[in-house]
Amino acid sequence: IELQVSDEEESQPVVLREENRRRRRKMKAFTSTFSVAMDQIAIEFVLPTTTKSSRSPDTLLLEVAGNWTVEQVKAQVWLRVVATNLCPEFYQKYSPDHCILLYQKKGNWCEIYDKHQVFQTLDCIRYWKALKKDVGKIHLTCRPQPSEESTQYQRYLNYLIGYDVTDVSNVHDDELEFTRRKLLTPRKIELADRDPKLYSMDPWITSKHLPEYLLTKVTNSHILLVIHRNKASQTIKVSIDDTPVQVLQTFFTKISNKRALLGVPEDVCEADYVLRVCGREEYIYGNHPVRDFHWVRQCLKNGEEIHLVLESAPNPGQDLVQKEDWAQVDDCTGVAGTHEQLTIDEKDHERVFTISLWDCHRKFRVKVLGIDIPALPRNPELIVYVEASIFHGQQLLAQERTSSKAFTEEVLWNTWLEFNIRIRDLPKGARLSLQISKGTSSYQDNGGSPVGGGSGSHDCNKTKSRLLYYVNLLLVDHRSLLRQGEFILHMWKMPEKTEDNSSVNADKLTSATNPDKASSMAVAILLDKYCYPVALPKSREGERGQREMPNHLRKQFEAIVETDPLHPLSQEDKELLWHFREECMRHPRAYPKLLGSVRWGRQEAVLATHRLLERSSVWDRSVLDVGLAMQLLDCHYSDAHVRSMAVRKLETLGDDDVLRYLLQLVQAVKFEPYHDSALARFLLKRALRSKRIGHFLFWFLRSEIAQSMHYQQRYAVLLEAYLRGCGEDMLQDFRRQVEMTEALQKVTREIKAMSAEKYDVSAQVVFQLRQKLENLQTSGLPESFRVPYDPGLRAGALVIEQCKVMASKKRPLWLQFKRADPTTLSSDTIGVIFKDGDDLRQDMLILQILLIMESIWEEESLDLSLLPYGCISTGNKIGMIEIVKDATTIANIQQSVVGSTGAFKDEILNQWLRDKCVSEEKFQQAVERFVFSCGGYCVATYVLGVGDRHNDNIMITESGNLFHIDFGHILGNYKSFLGISKERVPFVLTPDFLYVMGTSGKKSSPHFQKFQDVCVRAYLALRHHTNLLVILFSMMLMTGMPQLTSKEDIEYIREALTVGRPEEEAQRHLLDQIEICRDKGWTVQFNWFLHLVLGIKQGVDKRSA
Repeated sequence: IELQVSDEEESQPVVLREENRRRRRKMKAFTSTFSVAMDQIAIEFVLPTTTKSSRSPDTLLLEVAGNWTVEQVKAQVWLRVVATNLCPEFYQKYSPDHCILLYQKKGNWCEIYDKHQVFQTLDCIRYWKALKKDVGKIHLTCRPQPSEESTQYQRYLNYLIGYDVTDVSNVHDDELEFTRRKLLTPRKIELADRDPKLYSMDPWITSKHLPEYLLTKVTNSHILLVIHRNKASQTIKVSIDDTPVQVLQTFFTKISNKRALLGVPEDVCEADYVLRVCGREEYIYGNHPVRDFHWVRQCLKNGEEIHLVLESAPNPGQDLVQKEDWAQVDDCTGVAGTHEQLTIDEKDHERVFTISLWDCHRKFRVKVLGIDIPALPRNPELIVYVEASIFHGQQLLAQERTSSKAFTEEVLWNTWLEFNIRIRDLPKGARLSLQISKGTSSYQDNGGSPVGGGSGSHDCNKTKSRLLYYVNLLLVDHRSLLRQGEFILHMWKMPEKTEDNSSVNADKLTSATNPDKASSMAVAILLDKYCYPVALPKSREGERGQREMPNHLRKQFEAIVETDPLHPLSQEDKELLWHFREECMRHPRAYPKLLGSVRWGRQEAVLATHRLLERSSVWDRSVLDVGLAMQLLDCHYSDAHVRSMAVRKLETLGDDDVLRYLLQLVQAVKFEPYHDSALARFLLKRALRSKRIGHFLFWFLRSEIAQSMHYQQRYAVLLEAYLRGCGEDMLQDFRRQVEMTEALQKVTREIKAMSAEKYDVSAQVVFQLRQKLENLQTSGLPESFRVPYDPGLRAGALVIEQCKVMASKKRPLWLQFKRADPTTLSSDTIGVIFKDGDDLRQDMLILQILLIMESIWEEESLDLSLLPYGCISTGNKIGMIEIVKDATTIANIQQSVVGSTGAFKDEILNQWLRDKCVSEEKFQQAVERFVFSCGGYCVATYVLGVGDRHNDNIMITESGNLFHIDFGHILGNYKSFLGISKERVPFVLTPDFLYVMGTSGKKSSPHFQKFQDVCVRAYLALRHHTNLLVILFSMMLMTGMPQLTSKEDIEYIREALTVGRPEEEAQRHLLDQIEICRDKGWTVQFNWFLHLVLGIKQGVDKRSA
């Protein structure tokens, strides 16, 4: 782009531009307040050179002005040394940038990393003051070069991450590098506190009470455990309140005279052993009662025996962490001083080096120079304009736009857009959103007038406008400095209707620029330039006013707080909440509403909010409400104080709950303005504490890095910080898993290429697959690997004769692996579907919400036998799905009996279940399980809007457990499924399902009444958690669903949960839905019949095993 900046525009005075300095020098120099703020700090600098005589390092004592920046201090040291003619061959050859500044704190080396930092805000200064030191000591050392070993280690980490974190070719500042260095501190703290034994065994504990329905399966609070050692075993009876140590004591007492039989030497005791689940890497260890172990509950739930193996504890030395090359960075890195330290008022301007943003009273402006694209899109008959908006979260603070011009390869505007917001009012996290929209050539305007309305739509001329390209720039950078000068930003293209656009809503918030510089649209802009860095100061203390709320307003206030998260607030509501903000602070439930009412484009309002949050202890004392905390982490809140407060609340979550919400929390990282955030640090800490959390964090991040260009840098930096602390054992495990997925992906692509045209899978293709797998197995596949969706399970060699290619469009592989753990008691293989070509992130989101629903029902002691099977995305449109044992699709059952007319035979499903059950008792249990699981899935799929399904998207196990699969497919075409149109049903309840429940037509039966009762209980339980489900649903639409943030889509879940209506009405509503299904059940059957007749084989052979 040719930069054309006209002279007279450039010369308009901005605060402290060059020409203003001369005039200001005559102002008052020193005043009393100034000399206080201008602390002189005495520092002894230890230099990188040594004196020849004594071989000790050279030193220099210097009085440093408190308001100098780190860069200026370094320059001053250099000037002094050069002036004294010390070691000229070094100091005259190199610049100050050749050295870094280090100091010692509590035995650790810390680096003063940020060259823009004002000296008196450094952590070391505070530290020396606390120690009452008159002279501080700072070492200048030559900037260390990475060793060959650490370069190699970095390459290894980059391979595991799937991205080169050291590549800074696509950034306009040093935030990436900065964040990598800063995350060293929380990592070091976490590693220092980590209990090596607990980390190496990582027991999977649940923090929830044992539900009623499980207590009924326990006799007199006692259970039986079978403990194996070598080839022998011993059954013992223990209390569910016993800890693992007490269990071991019981065991050792029981075997006191048959030790030899079990191969337990005489000279050892229970302290020398631990218990592990047979066939799984899951330990029963620590000081929790056995009833709280996840595996024990699973066995109780499924009525299975609990088998454990007695063995020595694993060696914690396997979790060794590579030593860090870096020094820790100063704790206050990136923190600006207070306004008092930075203000130019009453200061000698010769000695001002950083300006306070709050002294900038001008309106903010941006000069749009022009846009430039290497190749025009196909339809050049367009006119385009640039819309520039300033957002904080989702709140629009100001908006302007350029005139419209014809779309050519280079369009120049060269105009200043002045916004209706002062520079001093820009909050941290404010982003300048630049969007290029197209109009049509019938319309031309010359205004730079502000236009309301959303992205790219403007109401004044009802022309069709469409957003083409977008990019964001944070106006205050990660170290709190105002952006200045010229920027050329490579923009993101809006996806076409035919392209995958599932995460476009979250993508539009990214502050990353498009890495594809060669072919992407670029926009050039100019921001005002100053002589100095302009820093946003730290908040300061201020007024403490308290307003009592009159009674007549209290009712209105309570009504506002009671509404759900999606309920829009009127201007009047917002003013009421803000006026009585002190009162709001006493009610944590009001926080999202209050913080949504803050005018973030007003500096006074932002300061008042920060003061309220700092002073209030109500939030920290309140009971944890996950929905509330998650709400403050969604895209509407960009303020770091608010988001940190939400994270602080999540710190109290147990590991099992962190796992439950991990997928959503990883998605919420997209809504952080900066890479380093309280949320990122929280995820890092929890992953370094638990291998299980770390395992899933690895895959959730890696899959985003592979698929989301918009956030890959941010996720890569976080993943690197985790991998540098997870330990050697985990790194090896990740390497094996990555190698496995890469090898399988290669095979899948080769098979796809061979059979692309044909719909059926020929025997030839299966033969080819087996040959390829055979070759892989002999040429270096990992011997065993943790199963990515279930890290407790280790898979070994492929069982090649059981592997096949599935007859669906994407040609997934049906794979069977041996179990690698020698202590396994099961002869079953591990079945995995390996898919290439489908984005499994949508399936994962739905399955995760099903797990959350299951935990809500568990609290109400409801066991609805959901089967959220394992499913994980491991890369760009690749992933693995668990094959559920002994399960088949409803379509298969119907077809196996009488071909396509099977869809009209009501008794087929019932007959199939009968055939699978060996006795009447087993059959009755299967029917009971069918009733509960059918109820669970009816309610869950209805609430999520995925209720209307095909008979090959619904499966059933031989023990009667019904479950739904393949959610990504339905969410891809969500529009046609949300809401219930005339021929659709709320969920699947067909005559053959009713037949299993012993009823038909409008008749009732005990099982059907049980079904209705289960549905109502499940539905009402979910309604008690409306806010949590609404926020999870809206986050899901934001991050993973195509084009789905219109009001109606998000409204769906409020309708489905009958928000704001009394319980009786909600109950009636659900029973009405069941009746609709009974009435229309035959239409579903007819659709299923068509599905079979038309030979839509897509699902028929799909799950045929």
